[in-house]
Amino acid sequence: MTPPRLATFSIDGSARYGAVLESGIVDLSARFGRDYPTLREVIAGGALLRLAEDAAGHSPDHPLDAITWLPPVPSPEKIVCVGVNYPDRNAEYKDGQEAPKYPSLFMRTPRSFVGHLTPLVRPRASSQLDYEGELVLVIGKGGRHIPYGAALDHIAAVTLCNEGTIRDWVRHAKFNVTQGKNFDSTGSLGPWLVPYTGEAEIADIRLTTRVNGETRQDDRTGRLIFGFRYLIHYISTFTTLVAGDVIVTGTPTGAGARFDPPRYLKPGDVIEVEADNIGVLRNGVIDEVA
Repeated sequence: MTPPRLATFSIDGSARYGAVLESGIVDLSARFGRDYPTLREVIAGGALLRLAEDAAGHSPDHPLDAITWLPPVPSPEKIVCVGVNYPDRNAEYKDGQEAPKYPSLFMRTPRSFVGHLTPLVRPRASSQLDYEGELVLVIGKGGRHIPYGAALDHIAAVTLCNEGTIRDWVRHAKFNVTQGKNFDSTGSLGPWLVPYTGEAEIADIRLTTRVNGETRQDDRTGRLIFGFRYLIHYISTFTTLVAGDVIVTGTPTGAGARFDPPRYLKPGDVIEVEADNIGVLRNGVIDEVA
């Protein structure tokens, strides 16, 4: 059985949200927009499953080929990304260091992401656009100093990310990677939110990334160095998590930079990030227009 899927999209220049069915999308913003202007308010109200259940009684309002997919959570307050969070990824660095004691974190801006089926943009400043397929947690119930044992209760939904990176720009400075992680439209989020209903659903998800049909990354979330409970607990120690915050949990080994020679993305490539019971996030690549 396909789990509920809720997406943010645009049609005729208007941003909307709805429930994704096989035959199209039910426009929930037309029915619930007064109470919940965007999916972010739906998340904050704990209403993802209720709205998805309501949609099951309606026929689609729009065919899927008529909409433009947008990142599922509009204007999240925080997008927190985790680096080097799979064991083989740590070994890829070949620096002789053991797995880190604490997670490596950095922030991304909403403008650095596009939605499903929208091309990633290879910037004029660099040809080193790389892919990173990742599982994403979306926070539903906010908090500070969230106990480890209660951390999963704060998840509203999961989705997918291609955490596109400009490799030479993550090395511009001595300590930070901010520049290479925040070029406009270099990553993607989506296609939709799958509401979280229990730990068993996310404990050991298979996550794969393909480029032009070739599998480049393939691992399972059960192997994360820092698991989902720990990440929410740790991040909430220094910042207050709020509904709609996005945690991008790390990428497996196999990014393009780690091949010899590196295999960076180029215009015309198609990247697919897929996860069990979530779906496929698909994007092409174009060059930035002068």
